[in-house]
Amino acid sequence: MAQLSDDCFAFGGALLAVEDAVALIASRVRPIGRTVLAPLTQADGRVLSADLFAPIPLPPFTNSAVDGYAVRHADLQPDGATTLPLSGRVEAGARAGAHVAGAAARIFTGALMPEGADTVFMQEDVRVEDGRVILPQGLKRGANVRPAGEDIARGALAIPKGRRLKPQDVALAAALGVTQLEVATPVRVAVFSTGNELVSPGEDQAPPQIYDSNRFMLLALLARLGCEAHDLGILRDDRDGLAHALAGAAGRFDLIVTSGGVSTGEADHVKAAVESIGSLAFWRMAIKPGRPVAMGVIAGTPFVGLPGNPVASFVTQAYVVRPLALALMGAPAPASLPVPVRAAFSYKKKTGRREFVRVSLARGADGVVEARKFPREGAGLLSSLTETQGLVELSEDITRVEPGQMVGFLDYATLM
Repeated sequence: MAQLSDDCFAFGGALLAVEDAVALIASRVRPIGRTVLAPLTQADGRVLSADLFAPIPLPPFTNSAVDGYAVRHADLQPDGATTLPLSGRVEAGARAGAHVAGAAARIFTGALMPEGADTVFMQEDVRVEDGRVILPQGLKRGANVRPAGEDIARGALAIPKGRRLKPQDVALAAALGVTQLEVATPVRVAVFSTGNELVSPGEDQAPPQIYDSNRFMLLALLARLGCEAHDLGILRDDRDGLAHALAGAAGRFDLIVTSGGVSTGEADHVKAAVESIGSLAFWRMAIKPGRPVAMGVIAGTPFVGLPGNPVASFVTQAYVVRPLALALMGAPAPASLPVPVRAAFSYKKKTGRREFVRVSLARGADGVVEARKFPREGAGLLSSLTETQGLVELSEDITRVEPGQMVGFLDYATLM
């Protein structure tokens, strides 16, 4: 289990900037350290726990990059076309003997270069007549040849530890002959929702109640991160009951995540419950949607309390829960790099806070990609997440956006 000090997330300011939240997590949280050997078929999305050094060079031997004809560059005429007799044929996967000086060998993509040959002509650039090949002038020595180790040298760092593995990383490991990778075991996360107004889907719903959606969204997002997320249900608005449930989870999980009950209303009891059993730096993050965010430690286990509004919960999990869960598995904070697009909307905001506007992308009449704002406001509108493609990120110093202005776009996929 994670064992953090009670003041791990201590923060003395009034509002915490987004970058400061991510930096605080990166500087204070250490990996849990549990690892497992995962076969390649189960490695995608996991966090690599040990550097992978190349056990062999890649490619492991010098080979042809094209279908064509292998020659010695020294046999080519410097001032005109060269005609050479054909001698030999090398297919991919076949052994190749020594190259015959003064001749050309038929060769195929990926085939081992014959010893002595150093250049390959593409088959579409030559003519073959009566057992001879006519080669054009001007090809450089080494053309269309992949030297051994050109991609990665033997012993070089192939994949660094801390990387959240992608399919292309798995492919690289396979190309190096590796069958399993040391990865972090999934972080065990307890997920609660809070609120007297909530019921779970499938339960009877009275008129004042709503079906809980945040818990299922958070469970899905955590699963995509490679966490072992556990549904611990709904906690009612009672300080003692909240404290008891959270204290119990702290002894069994690596991270506790709740949604709702972290604002300053009379019925918001999460702050008091956590402070009664642990420590809490109650953050009002400089972010919209999602200003009320709580973060602290309960018996050595990190705790995050997200807002109850679904959109606010979605946005803040990306900038608090996601980097925290990845840090516990040994991965650095993920970089969110907005892509420039053209705004097709007007918007006003206050200075001093980061705002995220839900948008869809389309091409304007001139072919330029532009962002179109969801037509309704409100951090409780789930349709604003399902009917858009991502967020436009507006920095703290921006106060106004006008149509035609370039803005930064974050695809939802980059926040998961």
